[in-house]
Amino acid sequence: MNDMQTPTDFDINDYIRLDQMPHFLCPGCGHGIALRALLWAIHELEIDKDNLAVVSGIGCSGRLSAYIDANTFHTTHGRPLAYATGLALARPDLHVIVISGDGDSLAIGGNHLIHACRRNLDLTCMMLNNEIYGMTGGQVSPTTSSDRYTTTTPSGNAEPVFDACALAEAAGASFVGREVTMQVTGLKNLLRKAIAHDGFSFVEVISDCTEIYGRKNNLGASPEMILSQKASMRPDVYRNTVDVPFRPNALKTGVICQKDRPEYGAAYRAMVKGKQNG
Repeated sequence: MNDMQTPTDFDINDYIRLDQMPHFLCPGCGHGIALRALLWAIHELEIDKDNLAVVSGIGCSGRLSAYIDANTFHTTHGRPLAYATGLALARPDLHVIVISGDGDSLAIGGNHLIHACRRNLDLTCMMLNNEIYGMTGGQVSPTTSSDRYTTTTPSGNAEPVFDACALAEAAGASFVGREVTMQVTGLKNLLRKAIAHDGFSFVEVISDCTEIYGRKNNLGASPEMILSQKASMRPDVYRNTVDVPFRPNALKTGVICQKDRPEYGAAYRAMVKGKQNG
């Protein structure tokens, strides 16, 4: 099946824990769209649920692992990549996927992200960027756009935006990509490539937070916010920053970086084997 084909047999109910419904996400939250795209990619790759491990941290994004009918781990704030590193090294037979938020990955967990990129261990990190600490009070995050209002920036955010993909590429991630939740098929295809890649894959997903972020900044309800994504971002093209209310920084979408590097797990096991044989 190529990237443009749409499977007719994908049913999200086959991949979620129905006893965990209804979900806790706010109406219009982009995280549910991202979860659907992820499960769609897993379905197309024909990954058995017994061979799938999903690790998440704290925050709105961290709750998503509980809805996935697979081997799931809800870990501590900022540490999902640390847990996933140990898991991927101990169980190289598993497909390990991390679901994390912008605060979880770039603030308290920033050091873990840098070293996960550097090591190039075979796992995938999907970072859901809603520009806010949505679940814990609406505080400013490392990706909150300049001049935006949060509970901790009542006069507007004075800090520059953190470009997560630029950081991941500079730190050595061998696959880096970005997509918006408006482009569901494109997001699914990007996640499919990321999961299939041999090495560390980092995918940033621009995901709307309508309740905590959108309302405070007068960005409209979910339809207005997601239409802003559609009007503002296209694969492999830098966005026009004029009159774009959602995110005023030029962001490239699609595959940003893909390169061949030695995969850490295989290199580590080969080194250990060589020591034992020597």
